[in-house]
Amino acid sequence: MKKLNPEEVNQEVFDLYDDYAHNKLERRQFMEKLSLYAVGGVTVSSLLGFIMPDYVNTTTIQPDDKRLSSEYINYDSPKGGGSIKGLLSKPEGVSGKVPGVVVVHENRGLNPYIEDVGRRTAVDGFISLAPDALTPLGGYPGNDDDGRTMQRKRDRNEMLEDFIAAYEYLKAHPDCNGKVGVVGFCFGGWISNMMAVRVPTLGAAVPFYGSQPSAEDTAKIKSAMMLQYGELDKRVNAGWPAYEVELKKNKIKYEAYIYEGANHGFHNNTTGRYVEKAANLAWSRTIRFFKENLA
Repeated sequence: MKKLNPEEVNQEVFDLYDDYAHNKLERRQFMEKLSLYAVGGVTVSSLLGFIMPDYVNTTTIQPDDKRLSSEYINYDSPKGGGSIKGLLSKPEGVSGKVPGVVVVHENRGLNPYIEDVGRRTAVDGFISLAPDALTPLGGYPGNDDDGRTMQRKRDRNEMLEDFIAAYEYLKAHPDCNGKVGVVGFCFGGWISNMMAVRVPTLGAAVPFYGSQPSAEDTAKIKSAMMLQYGELDKRVNAGWPAYEVELKKNKIKYEAYIYEGANHGFHNNTTGRYVEKAANLAWSRTIRFFKENLA
C-alpha cells in the first residue's frame, strides 16, 4: 500500500475526518465520502492508512522508560463519575517536589496517544495525571470509534468535574509542590478552558484547539492561559476572535499561537493530521509556559 504524504491529500479529506472524529458522520458515510478522493494512485486503503490513528508505531516515551515512573491509579470524583482511573507519571531522579499537570484526552477516552503525552510531561519534569473520563462506562475500549460512542453517553459537565477532581488529587499529592496546570486536546481543550473558569487557583491552562468559554465565563478566569490553534481549523478558530476580546478586556495573562498550515489535531502524532514542526514548537512552548507559571 502506498504511503501518502500530506501534500498528496486534499484538504477536504482532513475536513472529512474532522467531521467523522466529531460525530458528524457515521463510519459508513465517512467511507462513502472518502472514496470520492481515491483517484489515480490514491486508494481508499492508503487514505485510511494516512488519516486514521496508528498507535503501534508512534509511541515517543515507552511505559518502562527509566526517566519516569508511571502507573494507573484511581482517585475520587464525588461530583463526577465516582472512582476515576488515570495514568500517574512522575519524573525519576528529581529531588524535591515538582509541579503537577492534568493531561486531558480528546472525545474518545484515555487512548495511547494521551498516555504518551502524560509520560512526555513527566519526562519534562512534572508529575502528570491523565484521567480516563470513560471509567464509569468501563474505560477506554481499545479503539477510538467505540471510545467516541461511549463518551457521547456521558454528560460533559460531569466529566469536567472528573478533571477538576484530578486537579485536587495532584495538588494534594506528596510529590507535588501544590501548583497545578492543565493541558488538553480538542474536547480536552474545552475542559482546559473550563477548568480555568472553574478553578481560581489553577496555575496555568494550555488548551489545544479547544472550544472557547462564554464572555461571562471568561471573566472568571484567574490562571495564565496559552491558546494553541491550527490555521486550517476553521470550526474551532471561529470562536477565537471573540475570546481574545474578552481575555484582553479582563486583563487575563495569555499567549496565543496559530500554526500555519496546521489542521485540528496537529499535535497528535498518530494520525495524518500531525505537523511535526508545529507540534514540537507548540509542545516546547507549553513546557516553557508551565515552568514559568508553576514554579
